[in-house]
Amino acid sequence: MSNIKLPQLNWYGSRIQDFYLPDRWQVNICNMSGNDKPSMTAREIHEALINPIGTAPLRELARGKKEVVIIFDDMSRITRTAVIVHEILNELFEAGIEDKHIRFVCALGCHGALTRIDFVKKLGEDVLSRFPVYNHNPFGNCVSIGKTKTYGTEVQINEEVMSCDFKIAVGMVVPHPMSGFGGGGKCILPGVCSFQTIQHNHQLSNRDIITMRGKMGTGHFDENLMRLDIEEAAELAGLDFITNAILNSNGETAGLYAGALKPAYAEAIKVAKEHYRTPRTRDNDIVISNAFIKANEAFIGLNIANSATSRQGGIQVLIANAPEGMVTHYLMGPFGTKSFGPLHNPSRIPGFVKQLIIFSEYPDLASIGWYENREKITLAHKWTDVLDALEKEYPGLAKVTVFPNSEIQY
Repeated sequence: MSNIKLPQLNWYGSRIQDFYLPDRWQVNICNMSGNDKPSMTAREIHEALINPIGTAPLRELARGKKEVVIIFDDMSRITRTAVIVHEILNELFEAGIEDKHIRFVCALGCHGALTRIDFVKKLGEDVLSRFPVYNHNPFGNCVSIGKTKTYGTEVQINEEVMSCDFKIAVGMVVPHPMSGFGGGGKCILPGVCSFQTIQHNHQLSNRDIITMRGKMGTGHFDENLMRLDIEEAAELAGLDFITNAILNSNGETAGLYAGALKPAYAEAIKVAKEHYRTPRTRDNDIVISNAFIKANEAFIGLNIANSATSRQGGIQVLIANAPEGMVTHYLMGPFGTKSFGPLHNPSRIPGFVKQLIIFSEYPDLASIGWYENREKITLAHKWTDVLDALEKEYPGLAKVTVFPNSEIQY
């Protein structure tokens, strides 16, 4: 047996796990371009913050401000927030901002609320002991601040966020199946917007399909109307400073782009377009997609798998080890066998895929609600069961591709 090593359990200690495949199979490990880029040191993160893009240093911007909010992404993003926040707090201290004038708000969008345990994983115990940390509520406590010109979205923002005269966002940039890339203004929209605002923005992917063809979806950035609508909402909200992390295959911060919204995000995207780019592979009998960075949104990993699977028929394996299960998504997720969020858009398994095997050591039967063609799905909780199913179909030779970070590769 050949041994494939893949990263697992991003919020549970992170480890490299062995997955075995028959020696007779032709196995290709298909990494993204920046998979082994080294992790930044605390000093390098500090340098990125004190030399921001397109604006004055953070300590100068914050000086004289009365109330500060730090908006951070949720557990569906693996941003190493604690290290970045430590440096941000040092800058706020140098600006003369006292702890009692700082609070944190989690940019949940329409995802489920975080627990204190989650907050500690994202921010560290020291932050929880010094500052109040809140969940965003998309179903209330939001105030209207205007409409976007891009698509006429009425922007309703978390009232605690809007009560602050200095707003900082901490997030990461990876490819996104709708807005092209994450990061940038997404900490505002959908992050801290009302359900109605998020629904209007997310409906862009269902409107004017011909107009938007080739402009929306993974890796499409420049003319992406959803992204432009998001950016305009962030400007309306008065977002003062952002940090955008680029991640390596282990989820570590491999680049940090801090500063004003548009110029800092633009620099991050320049790097991201190449960093996450993956060599094209076709006509594979078996495609193994490992979800690690966004394991609780593992279904995104099938986007790259579909292009790699043989049109003559192939099997896909999705590794979705998420002890917490798939993300709760009030706008798009499943809430029963026939109950779904209003914009539910399940992943369709193409006709040329003979079988989709979803492997997780943490059984989550409700997760199949994220997929169509469920008759093609097999849930497996032991890797030996996955191998038995694959070897039954391919007792001889097989062409196999493995995507180690499938949900952020494109």
